[in-house]
Amino acid sequence: MDEQEHAAGPTAGNTGGALDRRAELSEFLRTRRARLKPEDVGLPDFGRHRRVPGLRREELAQLAGVSVAYYTRLEQGNGRNVSAEVLDAIARALRLTGAEHAHLTHLAKPKQHKKKPSVRAQVVRGTLRQLLDTMDGVPAYVAGRRTDILAWNAMAASLFGDWAELPPQERNWARLTFLRPDYHDLFLDWEQKAIDIVCHLRMDAGCYPEDPKLAALVGELSVKSEEFRRLWATHDVKEKSHGVKRFRHPLVGELTLNFESLSLPDDSDQMLIVYHAEPASPSAEALRLLASWGRDATRAGSGFQAPPA
Repeated sequence: MDEQEHAAGPTAGNTGGALDRRAELSEFLRTRRARLKPEDVGLPDFGRHRRVPGLRREELAQLAGVSVAYYTRLEQGNGRNVSAEVLDAIARALRLTGAEHAHLTHLAKPKQHKKKPSVRAQVVRGTLRQLLDTMDGVPAYVAGRRTDILAWNAMAASLFGDWAELPPQERNWARLTFLRPDYHDLFLDWEQKAIDIVCHLRMDAGCYPEDPKLAALVGELSVKSEEFRRLWATHDVKEKSHGVKRFRHPLVGELTLNFESLSLPDDSDQMLIVYHAEPASPSAEALRLLASWGRDATRAGSGFQAPPA
């Protein structure tokens, strides 16, 4: 008989000092198990009525080579003393991606820090700010933890709006994406942008569950945005280092731009994101027009103070 389960509400509503790491681990494992069927992993399906979606705990434990009691304790959020080898076996059984495997490891075996990393200020190096200023023809910016926007160039201000006009705490992709109607209109595939943002925040939650500002951000968005609540409850995580985004800009119309996300070698929490158009394409011409307009209408934001950590 299937074990009795129910989908616990997402920990998004936590507005206290930190996210609940044990609850995050429990829900992540449960949702990954729920998306698999016996036939997906080579197990027979005897056609019995299943009270819960996906694999049963005992089926997952069998695939991972651990006892049902051991796996049940882990899925209840007790990852204490779990070995890397067991986590690897569970990740293989659940068909986790590389990003999901890393997220599972962060949740089950959090790193012990002498000082909480969440209190470390997010500082953009001066030479990196100078680099942004030299990138005249392409939108580029630096993003940090919690999807904070830390620095940007004039082209980014022309494409996305001048972030210098916003209070530092509002320079945040999650807030802009879910709480600003103009950003909903800017992205032609807004749903995919929203998914990417939530997946990034989930990765942050695994690395820094003790970050009170991350918990506060998740709590705020959960209260204010039904779309955020829906996506947060999926517990999906992924890393997206490059891709394509389509925009509907109020001045130059539709653009299709490629982007590259480059993790900084001296600070893995910061990423340089650069957008560019295919040469000689209509989008390249639109970017040229946007650059010409932006030289007179905006100033680079790279000299402004980053949001507080």
